[in-house]
Amino acid sequence: MSAARRSPAKPKLEVDLKETLQRLIDSGGEPAWLEVVRKMDDSHTHLLLYQAALEEKNEELEKTQQFVLSVLRSMSDVLIVCDLHGNVEEVNRALVELTGFAEPALRGKPVAELFTNGISPCQTGCFAARGKDGNCIREFEAQLLCHNGGAIPVELNCTPRHDPQGNAAGYVMIGRPLGELRRAYQALRDAHEELKRTQQQLLHSEKMVALGRLVAGVAHELNNPISFVLGNVAALRRYSTRLKTYLEAVHGDAPAETLSYLRQQLRIDRIVEDLDPLIDGTVEGAERTRDIVEGLKRFSAKDNSEDVRFNLSAVVAKALGWVSGPSSERLRVSNTLPAEIYVQGSAGQIQQVVINLVQNAYDATRAAETPSLRIAAQIADGRVAVSFHDNGPGIAAEHLEQLFDPFFTTKPVGQGTGLGLSISYGIVGRHGGSLSAANHPDGGALFVLELPLA
Repeated sequence: MSAARRSPAKPKLEVDLKETLQRLIDSGGEPAWLEVVRKMDDSHTHLLLYQAALEEKNEELEKTQQFVLSVLRSMSDVLIVCDLHGNVEEVNRALVELTGFAEPALRGKPVAELFTNGISPCQTGCFAARGKDGNCIREFEAQLLCHNGGAIPVELNCTPRHDPQGNAAGYVMIGRPLGELRRAYQALRDAHEELKRTQQQLLHSEKMVALGRLVAGVAHELNNPISFVLGNVAALRRYSTRLKTYLEAVHGDAPAETLSYLRQQLRIDRIVEDLDPLIDGTVEGAERTRDIVEGLKRFSAKDNSEDVRFNLSAVVAKALGWVSGPSSERLRVSNTLPAEIYVQGSAGQIQQVVINLVQNAYDATRAAETPSLRIAAQIADGRVAVSFHDNGPGIAAEHLEQLFDPFFTTKPVGQGTGLGLSISYGIVGRHGGSLSAANHPDGGALFVLELPLA
């Protein structure tokens, strides 16, 4: 790069000195010679000052030039500066290192010879025709030739260049190898996938924590049908012993009087009447146990992409049964949801959200004299808003903004992970809904779960 230097104006003292010498020659007096000497001293002093100023300007110009050159050398993107005819005027070190060509070999070369797909001045001539706006940017891909005969795909931006008077002077190309961009995009995709996996792991971990808290409720739910099955099986075992005794007498050709006596003594007729109800009850208890276990399996399993139409009211009812089942005497729940509210998404994940909200209400009302939770729904404009209002102490004002932050919890150490509400917030957001918290005007905390209807 070179910069034009402006020649300094001729000092006025030089003109004055010539005029003084001419007057000296005309007069021939000694005072005139003294005047010449004085003028020469003044002229010499001004010349020294002028030289110092000129050197200072040159030093500033050199610093500016070195700064521009250092910036060009430090650029990681390739730079090509061309004139209006498409000849290369300047390149940077990144282009030299990428292609393997020396800088002198690149300067003055037609820019079309740097690419395999024939980039020519006519492709960028539109910029020169645009005039002084300088705002046009054209992006395109090209194959940049290398010294070893290969080619590197690059993405180029081309912008016009103008002289100080605003006239078109050429154009500038700035580009980056697409391999580097692709690697950056791949790294971004990998990071996104890793974030999704981590998020899913957190979701599953919090789900297992919630499942652990539900063990008591699940044990209560399982105890009833299992006890029912065990009682029926014990009765069937007693009946089978009596039936075996009676059948042995029948096959042993016992007299009719003996058979009649055994029939009455062993209550065979009653056993026959009880068999069907006992079998039906046993099957019912087994099916209830199976349904509870299946629900547990669905709840604890990882469901990454489930998207089905399901009944939100049934999900809320099941969550209530799990959380408040063994404590229904203590926590009074008023559920006024309609029988059917259909939404779209993952029933297991929404069930996890509801369990977290009900469990929080259960924990918040422990100190209340008559703990209660009211669940209601409002349906409007294709959306449903389910409210959970407890009669606990409410939420401290300083905690409202942090309530959905990861790892934030007001529970004692060991009783909360601080992830339940945060994960619930994310789940509801992915379902196109919202989860909010506030203090109810009548006291207690109010959580509102809003979802779009299916």
